[in-house]
Amino acid sequence: MEHAEEPLSTRPALETEGLRFLHVTVGSLLASYGWYILFSCILLYVVIQKLAVRLRALRQRQLDQAEAVLEPDAVVKRQEALAAARLRMQEDLNAQVEKHKEKLRQLEEEKRRQKIEMWDSMQEGRSYRRSTARPQEEDGPGPSTSSVTPKGKSDKKPLRGGGKNLAM
Repeated sequence: MEHAEEPLSTRPALETEGLRFLHVTVGSLLASYGWYILFSCILLYVVIQKLAVRLRALRQRQLDQAEAVLEPDAVVKRQEALAAARLRMQEDLNAQVEKHKEKLRQLEEEKRRQKIEMWDSMQEGRSYRRSTARPQEEDGPGPSTSSVTPKGKSDKKPLRGGGKNLAM
């Protein structure tokens, strides 16, 4: 058991020559291209990590798809929930359309009523503006129409040039 470490001189010459050749070759290679090798190893490591993440995500998607195929009840429930949501949205839209139609009907009715009032006031010989302005005057604190006396025809006769035309 005295075989611990043999001195370099006791080793066979071929083995020592091989170690020296390896030492010189690897040393010169590292000296010349060491930084390139280091950066290439780092880049290779990063690429492998990215690919590993993508492969895990791909496997997870495949497992999810396999589960979806294996669980038709879940697919049916998801489709029913989607259909129910669409139905609720359609009902909301229909309610909004009905409200809009009702507003349009009320506007049309108001226009029709105003046209009838205008026609009636024209038949009575009043102007339409006067009949629509009357309710505002009654509500407002303005002067009443009964206190204002209408102007009658004045007794003044227009001046005439006695048949002579002054513009000539």
